[in-house]
Amino acid sequence: MRDVDDEVRQIKKEIVESRGLIIKTNNLVNALGADIKSIAKRQAGYERRLNWNSGVAIAVIGVLSFVGLKLYFDAQTGGLRSEKAEAEAAAEQLRQDLSDEVRRSSDRGTAATKAARFYELIRERKRAEVIRQYPSMAKEALSPAEAAMFRDYEQQFRQALSLEVYQKGLQLAAGKKQEEAIARFEEAIDLHPKGTHIPAVKYALASSLRKEKRPAEALVYAQQVADQTVDSSLQPDGWWLVALCARDLDDLDTAKDALKTLINKWPRSALAREARPLFREVTREIWSGKQAATTTPAAPAQ
Repeated sequence: MRDVDDEVRQIKKEIVESRGLIIKTNNLVNALGADIKSIAKRQAGYERRLNWNSGVAIAVIGVLSFVGLKLYFDAQTGGLRSEKAEAEAAAEQLRQDLSDEVRRSSDRGTAATKAARFYELIRERKRAEVIRQYPSMAKEALSPAEAAMFRDYEQQFRQALSLEVYQKGLQLAAGKKQEEAIARFEEAIDLHPKGTHIPAVKYALASSLRKEKRPAEALVYAQQVADQTVDSSLQPDGWWLVALCARDLDDLDTAKDALKTLINKWPRSALAREARPLFREVTREIWSGKQAATTTPAAPAQ
């Protein structure tokens, strides 16, 4: 009996231990299940985040690719537009050049015809007509050689006509037709104002003006003759005429200075011999005028 009781107790003990072991095992299984569920949830969350990140990355890559492609195509399009604009500009320039060349060719043909007619006038020595037409002819599309030749002829004809008119003026002045002579001298100056004969023309003009009782105008031209350096031989005559015109105007100081210049610069000239007595006379007139001014009684006070 004792052995049976011992076995029963042993069995009970084993049953109790087995039950405790089962409970522990069940608890462990439950804990393991909870851990597995937690791991499964974390894995699911990780997969969701991974999916979102992948989606966002794909979207970003897509956007960047689109932007890059757009920039590339914009650059290509801009380059093509620039090349098109340059090609259009070059084409327009070529059209303009062609139009200009056609116009120049037409102008050159017209100018050649006019140049031929103008040269005929030169050959026929129609100087007045050449001078009259030259300003319009100079605006034509002439070659450099034609332009230089026409300019030289125009200057030659001006010189010749100016001298011719000057000679007519001298003849009129010799015939005491001073008004007509003055007109011819002025025409000669207008025709060729820079000619080497112009100082002589101005001297003749000043002389005629003085004879016509126009000393103020004569003094202007006489002074120009005295100051010029183109024809130095006329300078003494210019100063002599300045002195005479100034004296006519009662400008005794200017007359005195002109005579003094003439005597000092050309002491051996015939004009200097004539200028010395006139210089003394003008000086006396100046002193007489000053003395008269000093001796004139003052007006009585009112």
